[in-house]
Amino acid sequence: LSFHYKWSLGWMHDTLDYFAKDPVHRKWHHNGLTFGLMYIFSEQFFLPLSHDEVVHGKGSLLQRMAGDDWQKFANLRALFGWMWAHPGKKLLFMGGEFAQRAEWNHDLSLDWHLLGSGMHAGVSALMRDLNGALRDEPALYELDGDSRGFQWLQADAADANVFAFVRWSEDRKRHAVCVANLSPVPHYGYRIGMPQTGSYKELINSDAAAYGGSGVTNPERIAVEATPWDGQEQSAQLTLPPLGTIWLVPGEE
Repeated sequence: LSFHYKWSLGWMHDTLDYFAKDPVHRKWHHNGLTFGLMYIFSEQFFLPLSHDEVVHGKGSLLQRMAGDDWQKFANLRALFGWMWAHPGKKLLFMGGEFAQRAEWNHDLSLDWHLLGSGMHAGVSALMRDLNGALRDEPALYELDGDSRGFQWLQADAADANVFAFVRWSEDRKRHAVCVANLSPVPHYGYRIGMPQTGSYKELINSDAAAYGGSGVTNPERIAVEATPWDGQEQSAQLTLPPLGTIWLVPGEE
């Protein structure tokens, strides 16, 4: 029927199940976020968070996140940061982009007035920046359906609830590192192997104060050290925000 993409319903179910779990239990379900990458390159996939996930009593995406209200927003921002860096095209049903609280009702309009609230406006600002970064960084889209464009750095840090990977451009001249800390506590001095020497800078931090987060960020210049780690010849000590996802790109030396 000339369809080029397939919905990755397995990714959707596993991801939403993971983010619905209290972080204290997440280390036992670490494969909920890693398993989808076993098959993501076998076909051309959408990552769907569609209308089916916010109707029939399931609640909105915000309601489906674990924790209190602050943690729900943090989890949702971290999920979007993870999803936008993850291989696969993005599909997000309307209302998710500003964290609508109520599940979708086809008889009513979206709750646009929520954009007057700081936390909802913060999610909207994050989505704006995620879309802009995705558009401007070839490493995040050129090899979207090709395993050559993806490399794990940390896939098994279950006790820390940390995931880290690299996205590569087709010519290997550009890359972006995605690190997600899905525990509710920050990790300071957390070492991650880095693909090259020099320095890095944050491109996205879902915990930034501008997005309604707690403002746990890295310095403007993240120095890379000659310490082998994660199969790389060099590494960096990072500050990982609580329930947050960060994207790092090489700095300008």
